[in-house]
Amino acid sequence: MRYLIRRGSMLLLTLWSAITLNFLLPRLMPGNPAEVMLAKFKGKGNMGPQAIYAIKVMLGITNESLWHQYLQYWGEIFHFNFGISYTYFPYSVTHMIAQALPWTLVLIGVTTVLSFLIGTGFGIWAAWTRGSWFDMSVTSIFTFTSSFPYFWFAMIVVFILAFTFQVFPNSGGYATQMVPGFNMAFLGSAIYHSILPALTILVSSLGGWQLQMRNNMIAALNEDYVVLARAKGLPQRVLAMGYAARNAILPNMTSFAMSLGFVVSGAILVELVFSYPGMGSLLYNAVSNEDYPLMQGIFLMIVVCVVAANLVADIVNVALDPRIRRGGGEA
Repeated sequence: MRYLIRRGSMLLLTLWSAITLNFLLPRLMPGNPAEVMLAKFKGKGNMGPQAIYAIKVMLGITNESLWHQYLQYWGEIFHFNFGISYTYFPYSVTHMIAQALPWTLVLIGVTTVLSFLIGTGFGIWAAWTRGSWFDMSVTSIFTFTSSFPYFWFAMIVVFILAFTFQVFPNSGGYATQMVPGFNMAFLGSAIYHSILPALTILVSSLGGWQLQMRNNMIAALNEDYVVLARAKGLPQRVLAMGYAARNAILPNMTSFAMSLGFVVSGAILVELVFSYPGMGSLLYNAVSNEDYPLMQGIFLMIVVCVVAANLVADIVNVALDPRIRRGGGEA
């Protein structure tokens, strides 16, 4: 319990620091992005003082002190009010994130979980049968595929399966003639359009999980407690899963939790290649257009999710590793 309290306090401090930096950075940069957007409106014609004042209010331009703005920023966070997006004006940042987030959660979330489960499973089996044809074949294949950059493999897949053989669509999240909704036609179209980006992420990320788990498993198999368990004549399945894999998976669980935390940021390059309407594309557009409110909203979501994922990883580590529970500290 002391370990979780200490780790929770550190994560809360990290969250506060990240939120504070997220508030300060745009305000400490030279110039004012909101003033730039205001200048664009002024350039479209003569505007009266009332119209200019109304635009300033909508874009959050204020003459209040930095401390007052900081307190107001915290209040807006608790009310999920991140301001107006400059790129997608007059839509709010919350509205744009709510539109893009489900696409990324489904695509990146599902592929991350699948790649972790499949890669970890192959890593356990390859380590347990190390030196066999299965170990050499699987490890060689995954070493090769893990060297693929996401965007390069995505372009190869698009060229072969979308342009050459025209098996799958080459872009978009669903058919352009369809209206989004919870019906079988739209869901089928969305799944059909997500197959290629999902395949790209899955193939490119499997190798990392397999190689990491295999190395951890081989190291665990050489530990004294595994040698002693083998000398006692315990079944092979118990040795592999109950002793070696249970301890070898701890570093993988931490990495997996971090990966889940970064799910909300999306796979930017993959989403750009496939013109997928997720958080990666939204973040790219925000950076390209210097949309600071939208960038702040997305970065804040990423930070919160990463901190929450770290907390979940700590809880899982405590559950799996009795050394942490007994010592109240690091294993």
